[in-house]
Amino acid sequence: MGTVRNARVNQGGPRCAGIVGLGLIGGSFARGYAQAGVRVLAWDPDEDVMVAASMGTVSGELNDETLGECDIIVLACYPEACIEWLEAHAQALADATDTEAIMGPVVIDTVGIKGIVCERAFNLARENAFYFVGAHPMAGTQFSGYVHSRADLFEGAPLVLVPPAVDDSLKLELLSQVREMVRPLGFGKFSVTSAEEHDHVIAFTSQLAHVVSNAYVKSPTAQEHHGFSAGSYRDLTRVAHLNASMWAELMTDNAQYLSQELTYLIDSLAAYRDALEKKDEGQLEELLAEGDRIKRALDANTPDND
Repeated sequence: MGTVRNARVNQGGPRCAGIVGLGLIGGSFARGYAQAGVRVLAWDPDEDVMVAASMGTVSGELNDETLGECDIIVLACYPEACIEWLEAHAQALADATDTEAIMGPVVIDTVGIKGIVCERAFNLARENAFYFVGAHPMAGTQFSGYVHSRADLFEGAPLVLVPPAVDDSLKLELLSQVREMVRPLGFGKFSVTSAEEHDHVIAFTSQLAHVVSNAYVKSPTAQEHHGFSAGSYRDLTRVAHLNASMWAELMTDNAQYLSQELTYLIDSLAAYRDALEKKDEGQLEELLAEGDRIKRALDANTPDND
C-alpha cells in the first residue's frame, strides 16, 4: 500500500489545470481557469464538446502523459465515472506525485454527493499515494452541458471540502493547496465537513428541492396555469428542469438521507391536507403560522451569503 508523503504546498496558484468532464460544472472550471490565464487540459467522451472547448479554452488533452503537468485535476462527471477515471489513471497520478519537495497534482471532484465518491477515492489515493480531497461547488443552473458553462459561475459561491482522514498537518496542507488552486475561480466561502454530514444536509437543501419541484409540475393543473402564474410558480418550478440521468444517480447514491427527508415532507403535507378536508381553518392557520415562524427564524440566523 502506498504512503502519501508530507510535501510543501505549491504556492502562487495553478499554472495548469486538468478537467475531466466538460459539462456545466467542468466547462465552467475550464472557462474560469482559461480566463484567468491558467493553461487547461481536459478530457470529455464527446468529441464535439472537446472540439468546441478547444476554441479558446482547452489547450490540449488530459491523459496519462499530460496529467503530471497539472497542479490540480477536477473530476466533473457522474459519481461512478469519477471513480472509473481515478481507477484507470491511479498509477499515472502516483507517478506524478512522486516528489518530496512539492505536492503533485491535487485531485478534487465536484459531485453533489460525497459518501460513495470519497470512500472509494480516499482508498485509491491511499493505495496509490496521490492526493484527493472531496469538493462540492455550491453553484449551478437548471441547465446542463458545456454550452451553458461560463467563466464566472463560481464567483462568490461556497465550496464545501471533505478532506481525507490523515494527520492534521497533512490535512491542513491539502486544504490550503485546494484553496490556492481554485483561487482564480473566485469562490467566496470555504466549508470543511465530513462526507456523511454533507450528504445528510444536501439531501434537504438540494435533492429534496429538485424532487418537490419535479413532482409539483406533474399536477394536471400545470397544463392550465398560463395567465395565472407569477413569481411563486417560477421559484418553485425552476429546478423541475433537470438532467434526469445525473440526478437519478445522485439521489440513488444518497437514498437513505433523501428518503428520510421525503418522509418528513409527506408527513407535513398530510397534516395540511387533513386540515383542509375537515375545513378546519384554525388548524390550517396554525400550520401556516408555524411554517412562517420557522422560516423567519431560519432567515434571522442565516448569514447573508448562505
